[in-house]
Amino acid sequence: MTKELATLAGGCFWCVEAVLARVIGVEASVSGYMGGETENPTYKDICTGRSGHAEVIQITFDSTVVSYRELVQMFFTAHDPTTLNRQGADVGTQYRSAIFYHSDAQREVAELVISELTAEGIFPNPIVTEVTAASTFYPAEAYHQDYYTQNPNQGYCRVVIAPKLQKFKAQFADKLRA
Repeated sequence: MTKELATLAGGCFWCVEAVLARVIGVEASVSGYMGGETENPTYKDICTGRSGHAEVIQITFDSTVVSYRELVQMFFTAHDPTTLNRQGADVGTQYRSAIFYHSDAQREVAELVISELTAEGIFPNPIVTEVTAASTFYPAEAYHQDYYTQNPNQGYCRVVIAPKLQKFKAQFADKLRA
């Protein structure tokens, strides 16, 4: 088994975590914050947009089961990488699309996938996803962890996350845990 980390920001971390945590080979997922200047930020700090952090999901995965490339490809189907500092009604730099790489190999994979998606014309608008070196990861407060599973009937979960999850399940059924 080869464990690796992937840190991805695709708008609200609840959405990205709900999708990618179900992938076979993902061993753990933690919602948190990365890419800002404030030390030990809180959710309140993040929501101001002044801390500079993005809402991220940090994934521990077995790269012999699911590759980093596969996770990045799935990440691009789990959010809209063409909207700058926004996902749906969530607006602000904390909702930006970003890949925080942990090695040069991860950076190369992320840039290659973006290049391929651009060449294929998968999205009608340009991809604005940042590809940035990973920095200090701060886990989010406990109530943000595994949010969708803990709160499936909450309004945001029903209206925003559930449809994304259904779309993802239809596209990647063979890659998801039962």
